[in-house]
Amino acid sequence: MVSIPEYYEGKNVLLTGATGFLGKVLLEKLLRSCPKVNSVYVLVRQKAGQTPQQRVEEVISGKLFDRLRDENPDFREKIIAVNSELTQPKLALSEEDKEIIIESTNIIFHCAATVRFNENLRDAVQLNVIATRQLILLAQQMKNLEVFMHVSTAYAYCNRKHIDEVVYPPPVDPKKLIDSLEWMDDGLVNDITPKLIGDRPNTYIYTKALAEYVVQQEGAKLNVAIVRPSIVGASWKEPFPGWIDNFNGPSGLFIAAGKGILRTMRASNNALADLVPVDVVVNMSLAAAWYSGVNRPRNIMVYNCTTGSTNPFHWGEVEYHVISTFKRNPLEQAFRRPNVNLTSNHLLYHYWIAVSHKAPAFLYDIYLRMTGRSPRMMKTITRLHKAMVFLEYFTSNSWVWNTDNVNMLMNQLNPEDKKAIQVGFSFVKITAKLFSPHPELFQGFLLFVLNITYNTYTFIQDEERKGLPWQSSG
Repeated sequence: MVSIPEYYEGKNVLLTGATGFLGKVLLEKLLRSCPKVNSVYVLVRQKAGQTPQQRVEEVISGKLFDRLRDENPDFREKIIAVNSELTQPKLALSEEDKEIIIESTNIIFHCAATVRFNENLRDAVQLNVIATRQLILLAQQMKNLEVFMHVSTAYAYCNRKHIDEVVYPPPVDPKKLIDSLEWMDDGLVNDITPKLIGDRPNTYIYTKALAEYVVQQEGAKLNVAIVRPSIVGASWKEPFPGWIDNFNGPSGLFIAAGKGILRTMRASNNALADLVPVDVVVNMSLAAAWYSGVNRPRNIMVYNCTTGSTNPFHWGEVEYHVISTFKRNPLEQAFRRPNVNLTSNHLLYHYWIAVSHKAPAFLYDIYLRMTGRSPRMMKTITRLHKAMVFLEYFTSNSWVWNTDNVNMLMNQLNPEDKKAIQVGFSFVKITAKLFSPHPELFQGFLLFVLNITYNTYTFIQDEERKGLPWQSSG
């Protein structure tokens, strides 16, 4: 069987979501580990007065691409920015660009999506479902397409406690929902959203489940693979440990805890914390596309890119190690000493919110006013509480994901591919029972959590010089 770099040699790849967190890392890894890939067509829209080419240039000029620049200075020549708007009919592609893409593309990586948990249903459907369908319709016209790789989420079917590597029936027929949204006004859409999403926590999860069904049905004649990552965090190893470009999800809460701003949150100490590094997700996506391209499996391949089934790491443990890290390595200009209490008790949670969040923030704002400065801490706390509400569902519940396909994929890799494309998260199989007699294993196990915190220290300090992201009024 050909190796992964050999498979990608001479191939033309189409990538969506290249300006997003996951897409950036995939672009960098593909060009670095598979240097003989022919070209990468990047679908990017104009934004804030920037052309697609300027937006791509901004991405590849960042620190994330430093290693690639050193190893392959001419990598820019392989990236072709294509003006496209995924929410527009036919992806708003020019006829010339469309013809080139149809003639040339061998592999598609569809990473683009809105990941905002509070996105209104109409926009979430447009970005996550309709855009996916339009890309599949384009893929069906491609003359040399080998693989359509779709990035989903492990929580697409979070209404189930045990999730296999299959596409389940959707909560509603996507076509009927799309047709209904065309005549509904925004008020009606907002009113029916809670009933529609049912036992799913938000529109993001809901629409990602619909998107999987669309991929399965509309892409029935395509060679499709789906990768479902759980909570994606900072890089484990590549291109360097601890890279992250945003404070979404747990990362923002970890930093707020390190600042002493976050003191309590609703969570179950015993709930599994299924965190997966972004480079592991990217490596699995590249390997999954390789496997489908080489073996042409009869059925759609689904990969649950999760860590909880091999490593029962819990939120209580995450909290302990994050706080311990920040106590040993305090952040600059911390509000107070880091300390966090996790509780699943409703009354106790609101008590601690009042005592440890709102009261200190209120008093601090009074102090700021008295010293002639603008009050900001209550705004910070309000934003923090909104972020906490979005994550409560995931920090209070546990799921069991089947990972048979992931294990199969790992076993298919030859030794060289296992080195270059690490889809395994080797230390996740280490249990807490081993920590005491084997401190070096303990350090390895904590590396990912510490990456999110300590190894992102420089990035955080740079951001602080621009103003804390959770202190802006936007």
